[in-house]
Amino acid sequence: MNYTSYLLRRLIYMVVTLAVISVLIYIVIQLPPGDAVDTIVAQRESEGDVITEAEEQELRRQYGLDRPLVVQYADWVGEFLSGEMGRSIRGVPVNDLISERLGGTVMLSLISILFTYLVAIPIGIYSATHQYSVADYGLTTLGFIGLATPNFLLGLILLYVFYKYFGLSIGGFYSPGMEEQPWSMAKLFDLIGHLWIPVIVIGTAATAGTIRVMRGTLLDELGKQYVITARAKGLAEPRVIFKYPVRLALNPMVSGVGNVLPELISGETIVAIVLGLPTLGPLMYSAVRTQDINLSGSVLLVISALAVLGVLISDLLLVVVDPRISYERKG
Repeated sequence: MNYTSYLLRRLIYMVVTLAVISVLIYIVIQLPPGDAVDTIVAQRESEGDVITEAEEQELRRQYGLDRPLVVQYADWVGEFLSGEMGRSIRGVPVNDLISERLGGTVMLSLISILFTYLVAIPIGIYSATHQYSVADYGLTTLGFIGLATPNFLLGLILLYVFYKYFGLSIGGFYSPGMEEQPWSMAKLFDLIGHLWIPVIVIGTAATAGTIRVMRGTLLDELGKQYVITARAKGLAEPRVIFKYPVRLALNPMVSGVGNVLPELISGETIVAIVLGLPTLGPLMYSAVRTQDINLSGSVLLVISALAVLGVLISDLLLVVVDPRISYERKG
């Protein structure tokens, strides 16, 4: 297999995909009526200021909103590619706003993915190999409860329980006053003590869904002829199950890695607001509300880039899990 040529082709596809996505993002964020200047004018007028037509036009010139959309898009993409994403309507560089939240967002998402797979895969295997048992029914019931429970509701419940009965505030990544402290073992342990709550809250629904996928896929593999033949030859049951069926049942999980990260980021917005987490979700929500084009567009494009990168990683991992997959270009 020529992995180098495959990787080069995929990198080219990634660039083209991101270019198309950037156009779609800019079109979508321009669809709502009004713009950032309208938001600023409305806010200042609510505070008692009187904004003249000339002042409004000057604001549009300052933010570059008086130019054609094609020119605005070209400037936005050019700034993004150069690493300078412009300024938000707050006057703060978009780079600073994104960089201070990107690390926490990726960390939380990756740990949530790890938590999801470490919990869901063993449970899915056990449920499939003990079909229609009491444990299978119990795990299935818990899975449906996890799918039906909104993440933000679970977060509210945990906030209330920990504050009511333990006197602990579990919001944010750190205890009050700890975030500004230099890195130390105390700060690391404080982060770990706060991190497991949002990981469980965000990962609950994903874990429940992954259990169902793992169980269903493995049951399908266990019913195939090669498994029946292996059992008839007297192979030990663990070898029969883990040699091929489990590896093949992992395909949907591996191929879905690219979708998990953006789903977690977009799905954690309400949870992050409830738990007070400094992640990209609340930042994007605030930017969309204020029609901050530079900020909202840049956040969406960063999330899209992570999604495209995740798809590439999942495709490369698939060949490790399933040797039947070939990356050679077919004639």
